[in-house]
Amino acid sequence: MPQTIKKNAEERMEKAIGALKRDLATLRAGRATPALLDRVQVEYYGSMTPVNQLANINTPDTRTLMIQPWDKSSVSAIEKAIMKSDLGLTPSNDGASIRLTIPALTEERRAELVKLTKKFGEEAKVAIRNIRRDANDDIKKLEKGEISEDESRRHQDDIQKSTDKFTAEVDKVLAAKEKEIMEV
Repeated sequence: MPQTIKKNAEERMEKAIGALKRDLATLRAGRATPALLDRVQVEYYGSMTPVNQLANINTPDTRTLMIQPWDKSSVSAIEKAIMKSDLGLTPSNDGASIRLTIPALTEERRAELVKLTKKFGEEAKVAIRNIRRDANDDIKKLEKGEISEDESRRHQDDIQKSTDKFTAEVDKVLAAKEKEIMEV
C-alpha cells in the first residue's frame, strides 16, 4: 500500500511538471509557435472555444503565425479574442485568414516574461509540495495499524526525496525557459 501511495504521488508530480511545460510554452520568447495561442479562447456560437479547435495554425517563418479558420464567419471572432488576450499581438485580417507577426522582444518585456516564468514555476512547486503533503497524510493514516512508525518515516523520507527531485526538475525547466527568453 505505501508503494502505491509513493507511485501515485510521483505520477502526480510528473503531471505538475507537464502542466508547467505547457504553461511555459504559451509564453512568447520572440519566436512564433502555435502554442502561443493555447490560452486564447474564442466566443463561438455562445461558448468559449480554444482557437486551435476552430482553425489551422501554421508558422510560415520564425516570426509569423498564420491562422486559417475552418469557418470563414469565425475570422472576426478569432481576431477579437486575440486582441483581448494578454499576448500583446495585433492580428492582421485578410478576410479568409489571420496573420500574427511576432515582434522582437524589448528588454522590459523580457523582464516581465521572466517574472511570469518564475510565477508559473512557483505554482508548480506549490503543487508538488501539496502532493507531498497528501502522500504523507496517507502514509500517516496507515501508521495507525498497517505499518510501523519506522516504516512510515522511511516512506515519508522517500516521498521527500521524490519532492526534491521534482523541485529540481522545475528549476531546470525554468532556467532553460529564462535562457530562451533572454536570448537576443
